[in-house]
Amino acid sequence: MAAPAMQQPSYLLANLKMDSTTKPFLQCCQELVKVIDDYPAKELHLIFPWLVESVFGSLDGVIVGWNLGFLQACSNRYNIVMDFLNPRYGPMMKLVYKLQAEEYKYEIPVSFLPNYSLGQHVSSLDSAYFVLVDTYLKYFLPTEGSVPPSPFTYKRSSVSPPSPRAPSVPFAGYGIHSTSLLKRHISHQPSVTADPAAQEIWRSEALLQVFVEMWLHHYSLEIYQKLQSPQVKLALLQYRLSMSSMLCQPLTPPGSGTLDTYQPFTPTEEHVLVVRLLVKHLHAFSCSLKPEQVSSSAHSHTSPLEELKRVVVHRFVQQKLYVFLQHCFGHWPLDASFRVVLETWLSYIQPWRYTGEKTNPQTDQNKGVPEKWLNKCVCSENLLMYTKLFQGFLNRVVRTDLVNVKNALMVFRVAKVFAQPNLSEMIQKGEQLFLEPEHVLHHRQHRCFLSPGHGDSFLSARQPVVTDRVFRVKSHVYGLEGQDCQYKQMFGTELRGTVLKLIQIIDQARQTAKKISDQSAEVAANNSFMSWFGMGSPDLNYTFNGGEVDDTGACVKKTHEFLERSLDYLCQIFRLNAGQLSQLMATLGSGQDDGNSKQLPDCVQGENGLILTDLGRMQVINGLRRFEIEYQGDPELQPIRSYENAILVRLFFKISSLVNERFGGHMDALCSRPDFLGQLGRHYLASPEAAADGRRRSPETRLTAEGYRRPRLSLRMLASYRTLLMLLLLYLFGALFSFGPMSSTLLILTGGFLYGLLSRPVRR
Repeated sequence: MAAPAMQQPSYLLANLKMDSTTKPFLQCCQELVKVIDDYPAKELHLIFPWLVESVFGSLDGVIVGWNLGFLQACSNRYNIVMDFLNPRYGPMMKLVYKLQAEEYKYEIPVSFLPNYSLGQHVSSLDSAYFVLVDTYLKYFLPTEGSVPPSPFTYKRSSVSPPSPRAPSVPFAGYGIHSTSLLKRHISHQPSVTADPAAQEIWRSEALLQVFVEMWLHHYSLEIYQKLQSPQVKLALLQYRLSMSSMLCQPLTPPGSGTLDTYQPFTPTEEHVLVVRLLVKHLHAFSCSLKPEQVSSSAHSHTSPLEELKRVVVHRFVQQKLYVFLQHCFGHWPLDASFRVVLETWLSYIQPWRYTGEKTNPQTDQNKGVPEKWLNKCVCSENLLMYTKLFQGFLNRVVRTDLVNVKNALMVFRVAKVFAQPNLSEMIQKGEQLFLEPEHVLHHRQHRCFLSPGHGDSFLSARQPVVTDRVFRVKSHVYGLEGQDCQYKQMFGTELRGTVLKLIQIIDQARQTAKKISDQSAEVAANNSFMSWFGMGSPDLNYTFNGGEVDDTGACVKKTHEFLERSLDYLCQIFRLNAGQLSQLMATLGSGQDDGNSKQLPDCVQGENGLILTDLGRMQVINGLRRFEIEYQGDPELQPIRSYENAILVRLFFKISSLVNERFGGHMDALCSRPDFLGQLGRHYLASPEAAADGRRRSPETRLTAEGYRRPRLSLRMLASYRTLLMLLLLYLFGALFSFGPMSSTLLILTGGFLYGLLSRPVRR
């Protein structure tokens, strides 16, 4: 490569592009390191967009990039990539700092931010992408110490560095974004001489804002329209103006952090996993706030990093995460993959799990919410995160198959979390504050102001004037849902009815799981020996309802355990005693009989047959009732069963087809005779479908059944291992009495003829 002074930027970029396609990966990275070290920012700024596309992929999808989401530690490239992208000493960050010193800017619309492509498999949490995200979060949002200063220092040419924020200036701008990703700069804040950490805190803010915009700036159409509704914005504006005598803060209507145009969005599992990683780290970052900073007054001098810890979750994440989770709760498929969304939600509503304190998992299970969190406004200032999303979960779970062990586990997880001691009381207090009449709130303005030391938390915004808890919870709800929202109490009558319905469904699924477990144990005991001969249960239509392909009796036992404990937890949360629960189950049992599993699901008669009602769908989903599913096509063309020999099935089918094709007319004439020979022919040659005219048929098979009801010969039963074993035993029995093969064959045919003669239907 020529000397830096003799090359033009375009020529340098062309060389790098050519090298990336012809040279090994390690050599390309080494040359990139040399270019970043040797060339000035003036020549490097054209290389940066191409380098970003080379690493993360192009906007049009033509360039795949380094495939960080699927790069594992076992790969030869892993260490090279991790060193190149390291936030502390990596060449990529060195290039960023070098360009930032000269104030180079790169405009990119928010709509161009990358999403995962469809059809890819889920990447693992130990891939390079997740490890790098965790590394960047820990570096720029440290739970211990301060943000390390930039290891790369460059002299600015003409632009002065961003001025640090004054300690007394609140973080009022947080949460107010526009279509430009990083349009708001701290350089607009007043310049003062402050903690040196203030010179570096802007990097933490920028990183966090980028992550939030990429991962949480996506809404469903109905939620987007709601947030952008003028009525919602006007209602909240009027409410805040009416309460302006209480506060001195900027007006931020709901939806101010949304996009100007709607972007359709379909989340993926890996997307939600990285959102959960962000939530967990921000909780740990916020919980690392020093106790003296928590109890300090609003005007005390605190470091910018400690101030960021105080407000980071509420200002940066709360609104966007709520909308993101609400979208996932309403649009995610009703399958076990919803677990990633569920755990993200549970991580957010349990910030006390990320305090960094080491606890014994065995003794901490029933410990509940720590005492020091009881005086904080965690639930009241995140009320919708607890109550509205809990209602969304109930709406999902009543439509899922709870006999499935993975679905039962999700119900157990939610019930266990909300059953923690003190949590339900905290939620109820938050609801009481929200439901307090507004005229009472006006009368309390002169006397009931809470300082940050009495009820404030890292989940709340630190205001320049201390505020009342009632206003803060109302502001939270109206800010997310609008003042015209119809709030449903978590412990109100309507939701309690839904919970009682869920308890009934859980009990039904629990009984079904127990029946399946008992049946599987019985079948396993009966077939343990005979299955070797292919003589197990002949019921081809028997399936374990609600189970997956690999479900065993052990999985069903786990299902029963999860559902049993979920019932206990729900009774604790909603204060149902044993008598109420027994009465509820008795009411449920009175509407069912012991043989309900043999009954058809609840249906109505339609033009083309039976149509499931909503009750019938619930019965099928939870395995309470089922249709008797059986093969209704040509019996000769059924799939080859496990108890049949595949070669013999195909051989006998060809033989019987030839016989039926050649002698079909004679068989029709024989079976149409009214005498003894006609009865005997109908017994051996008539299709068994002819005797099943009264059973239910689907519209399709009802039309095609006539084609295979003609008399014909069927030899398929001779391909059954059971029949072959019986014939073998008969031949061995004949050999004991000195009968040869021909004599034994004649005796077997004679016995079969006599059996058919005696078992034929007698015409009267």
